[in-house]
Amino acid sequence: MAFPLHGGDPRRSSTETTPLLTEGLGRALKFGGQSAFYAELRRRVDEYFRTSGRRQRDCWQMYLKTTILVACLIASYVLLVVVAQTWFQALGLAIVVGLSAAGIGFNTQHDGGHQAYSNHVWINKLMAMTMDLLGGSSYLWHWKHAVFHHSYVNIAGHDTDIDLGMVARLAPHQKRRVFHRWQHLYLWPLYGLLAIKWQLLDDFRKLLTGRIGAHRVPRPKNWDLVVLLGGKAFFLTAAFGIPLLFHSPDVVLVYYLVAALVLGTVLSVVFQLAHCVEEASFPLPGKVSGRVDNAWAVHQAETTVDFARCSRVAAWFLGGLNFQIEHHLFPRISHVNYPAISRVVEETCRDFGVRYTRYTSFRAGMASHFRWLRRMGR
Repeated sequence: MAFPLHGGDPRRSSTETTPLLTEGLGRALKFGGQSAFYAELRRRVDEYFRTSGRRQRDCWQMYLKTTILVACLIASYVLLVVVAQTWFQALGLAIVVGLSAAGIGFNTQHDGGHQAYSNHVWINKLMAMTMDLLGGSSYLWHWKHAVFHHSYVNIAGHDTDIDLGMVARLAPHQKRRVFHRWQHLYLWPLYGLLAIKWQLLDDFRKLLTGRIGAHRVPRPKNWDLVVLLGGKAFFLTAAFGIPLLFHSPDVVLVYYLVAALVLGTVLSVVFQLAHCVEEASFPLPGKVSGRVDNAWAVHQAETTVDFARCSRVAAWFLGGLNFQIEHHLFPRISHVNYPAISRVVEETCRDFGVRYTRYTSFRAGMASHFRWLRRMGR
């Protein structure tokens, strides 16, 4: 079984630095504890795939899902730009464009970016590049999410996905400001700005500064730079250039904002339900040792939460991200396998005394995130 792309290897010493943590950084963190839990978990999951005959990657369900989502995005985009005659039709189609883009991000891009889509490197790379067509950057996403977030989950100052700057306080070790007392109210509409920021602002800033949060990252070169700039050019042409041939600038801007706000809101909320809730832990490494007390796998499980595991609709649309614990422990396994292996993961956590948290519904996760925002604001 493949090891996680950016996680601990249980065959290494218990305090050895996890892979890729030192890239772009001045100093890497270490994880303590024993790796017996993860070694046994890997053995059980490996046994499941051996006895069931299921494939870890290159699953036909992924290729079918990608076809459906891409077809929905193209169809809704064409209908929005060329066919829609009324504001009501355009509004509905813009919402579908945003949802389709989110679906591609959750499923195709996410699995490809984690090398979980296929056993072939070029297929994973191609699927990851759908991020560039949606206005983001697969290169910068790799560093921000696959490296920094997956390595430093919920560690303030290291996990860039929980750092919203002065706008909000998502972790107990972040600075609290007076206006954070209202963040459980004002932050929800701001979540929609996520897509607009990375499409039009953040990626360019990261490219120029060579930094993501407090982390230094190597600037893209050669093919990576071509893909980044080419993807931005494609997106800007599709989002603004082509629609301006058929509609006035104000109309184009309005429906771009609708689609982008839908995309940003869905992406933001799904992430928050998996990490920024009451039951997730937010550990800090030792100031001198740079060491996290828990072993890597225990850290992944206890800083992450599952939700709506019984919902087939959620599992299909969210790319298995409602099985976030399974994803963080096995990011190179295709998400279509997460519902099946979740039972193995939960049982192993119980056997080793590792906290495994899951909400029964999406609504329960939303409520917990609301309470967490209010608690952090106070």
